[in-house]
Amino acid sequence: MSGALTEITLDDGHTVMVKRGDGPGAARAEAAGLRWLANAGAVRTPAVRGDDERWLVTDRVAPGRASAGAAVRFGRDLAALHAAGAPAFGAAPPGGPEDAYIGLAPMRNVTASDWPRWYAEHRVLPYLRGAVDAGTVRAAEAADVERVCERLPELAGPVEPPARLHGDLWNGNVLWGADGEVRLIDPAAHGGHRETDLAMLRLFGCPHLDRVLDGYRERAPLADGWAGRVGVHQLFPLLVHAVLFGRGYAEQALTVARAALRHTG
Repeated sequence: MSGALTEITLDDGHTVMVKRGDGPGAARAEAAGLRWLANAGAVRTPAVRGDDERWLVTDRVAPGRASAGAAVRFGRDLAALHAAGAPAFGAAPPGGPEDAYIGLAPMRNVTASDWPRWYAEHRVLPYLRGAVDAGTVRAAEAADVERVCERLPELAGPVEPPARLHGDLWNGNVLWGADGEVRLIDPAAHGGHRETDLAMLRLFGCPHLDRVLDGYRERAPLADGWAGRVGVHQLFPLLVHAVLFGRGYAEQALTVARAALRHTG
């Protein structure tokens, strides 16, 4: 959830962050996501102190510096978070709405048991249609993304169970705390494929990413060929950004779509 953020010190000296949601139910969706992630007992999140339809109150995280040691621990904890699982692909957090958000963009949590079909129908194609309608992606260009969707069963790699995803895991939502521990904020949490979170970390950069991946693979090895699937998983966030921010992200989405098609001939 994007939104205005204010730091407030309470009468007892405790500092909290107060955030106003940009859309109906956005604050409740974020609160449900934070609680669901925290309940895995893996990566830490700021404690939720209160929420309603418009407002979210959480603890403030004292900022620190990213370190290699914290990155390895974060990778291990992220693997444990994913392993906590979800009831289905597209499953919303308990108490979370079907109509949620990723940043400023609406995102629907509709469940399915088959990841390739679900990912195409509920993560890639809705934003592709939005980009085409806005003129950000031309209809002839959209055919390349549509072909990736058609071929997802062969591009997706080995079948994996639904993972408990943060869902919007770019570097800005990874807080390196003064205590040396990472906290995750601003989730678009849902059941998905674990490689999607990792692909988003790579897309927008993350300090010590190689060490994060080292820690992750210590706890949960990735399936063979995962590096070649990064672009497939980046299609979703790139198309979201194309809808929100324009042509530059559309060109990146088209580049990774065409690379995915070439990767398997």
